[in-house]
Amino acid sequence: MCRMLFVNLPVADVTASRTFFTGLGFEINETFSDETTISVVINDQTTVMMLQTERFRSFLTRGGIADTSTGREALFALSADSREEADSFVDAALAAGGSHWDEPQDHGFMYGRSFVDLDGHAWEVVWMDPAQMPGQ
Repeated sequence: MCRMLFVNLPVADVTASRTFFTGLGFEINETFSDETTISVVINDQTTVMMLQTERFRSFLTRGGIADTSTGREALFALSADSREEADSFVDAALAAGGSHWDEPQDHGFMYGRSFVDLDGHAWEVVWMDPAQMPGQ
């Protein structure tokens, strides 16, 4: 069975997040989007639901929303087909208003760069060649 994944994230400005993520090439599923929510399609099996902070809060049964200015609630990793694609994707995110998060990681068989989006959520874009992994 291939499971689908739906990640829910709080965002301060749904319109700004829509512009940011469509600018990176992602599509929006309009069926599940409105003025307080956008459904960002990563691929056929993965969707990130970005909900305006108060809408997100209404889904919580306990606990609070992570303060992304002081910590990470998660690190989201997206695959890339090449090192160059990882670089160009992160460069596009930075040009669209994202921020530098960490230094590039180069392990030979795996390469990644990262950024934080408009709401401080950390994203890593990773290329990997399993055939080059140590011990292979």
